[in-house]
Amino acid sequence: MSGAGRLVALDAARGLAVVGMYLQHFALNETNASIVSGNTTLLFVLCGGISYSIMAKRMMERNKEEAAEEKSFRTRMLARALFIDIVGYLLIMLNTPFGVILPAYAGLFVLALLLVRCSTRVLTITAAALLIISPPLMLLGGSYLSGAFLLRDIAGGPMSALALAPAFVAGMALGRIDLTKLRTALVLIGSGAILLAVSKLLEAFVLPELSRSFEEWLVSVQGTAYTPPDPYAIWPFNVDPPLWHMLFWTAPHSASTFQTMLGLGAALLALGLICLVSRLSTFVLQPFAAVGRVALTMYAAQFVVIWGLQLAGIEPGLGGIPFGDLLVAAVTLLTGWLIARLRNGPLEALMRRFDQAFYNSRQKPTEVIRA
Repeated sequence: MSGAGRLVALDAARGLAVVGMYLQHFALNETNASIVSGNTTLLFVLCGGISYSIMAKRMMERNKEEAAEEKSFRTRMLARALFIDIVGYLLIMLNTPFGVILPAYAGLFVLALLLVRCSTRVLTITAAALLIISPPLMLLGGSYLSGAFLLRDIAGGPMSALALAPAFVAGMALGRIDLTKLRTALVLIGSGAILLAVSKLLEAFVLPELSRSFEEWLVSVQGTAYTPPDPYAIWPFNVDPPLWHMLFWTAPHSASTFQTMLGLGAALLALGLICLVSRLSTFVLQPFAAVGRVALTMYAAQFVVIWGLQLAGIEPGLGGIPFGDLLVAAVTLLTGWLIARLRNGPLEALMRRFDQAFYNSRQKPTEVIRA
């Protein structure tokens, strides 16, 4: 634990995810691509689910009036979801070549309110069920909700809330257990290693043949001729058919069951190792924890930097330069450490003021009535 009751390991894991995103966007190469591509997003979302559960528990324990405290938590989470959604759309307006997950992240904040009172067992079962159910549903959404922006953020394709939901709900379940215990770290390492190994074996020996057979079956059913939909036709005759062949992909950000399993395995393994290291010494984790404390600011900053570089006509890729990825990681850690020296990161501070404004406005009528 460190200031304000924060978990150093959780902040460090979130910071590691942000560093991985910077590597993916600024210094991707053959060496780090298999590590950071797609996996960093799932680690980031997993940490978000853990934080969500911890926030819910702490806010509901502050007051014996449990119902009132739950209402205040819901109010603040809805306000934070709105703030994150606005920031996400502002970043999308920059039109950088990389996807922005903040609208989907905001959707998860809202949808998770349905599960906040569920037991750890129910959360675990829900995460496992979503691992199977989410891929076909998000492919349907990617087709039939392609023209509805808000609904598309919730359930429309690999960057939607539904596609990221298995990792977030798994994080909510992990947020119910003590991450400072040695046993927890070892269980995370073991389960992550097993999930990662199973996913790699499936990717190497099962999925290629399964994917080929499934695609041949799709061709026999749908045919090879493709007729573009009429954009002036009524819904749903104006949308492209679902991309069912993606169900057996393992490519980054495909959000199939197998790609999510692979990313979750890597995320659990990384989180477990970080929790184990934090028991021995937190010194080595402090730079990553600093980035994790200002994760929203650091996440948004990379898109602003990419936008600025593109305006200047500069290609933001350092992957081909020797030790370019190490340079990007070092600059990211240094920048995060400098921003974290403030009381709060710029966007983190704005978000807290935003949700407090909604919370206080809800409280004032109650206070007047009581007076």
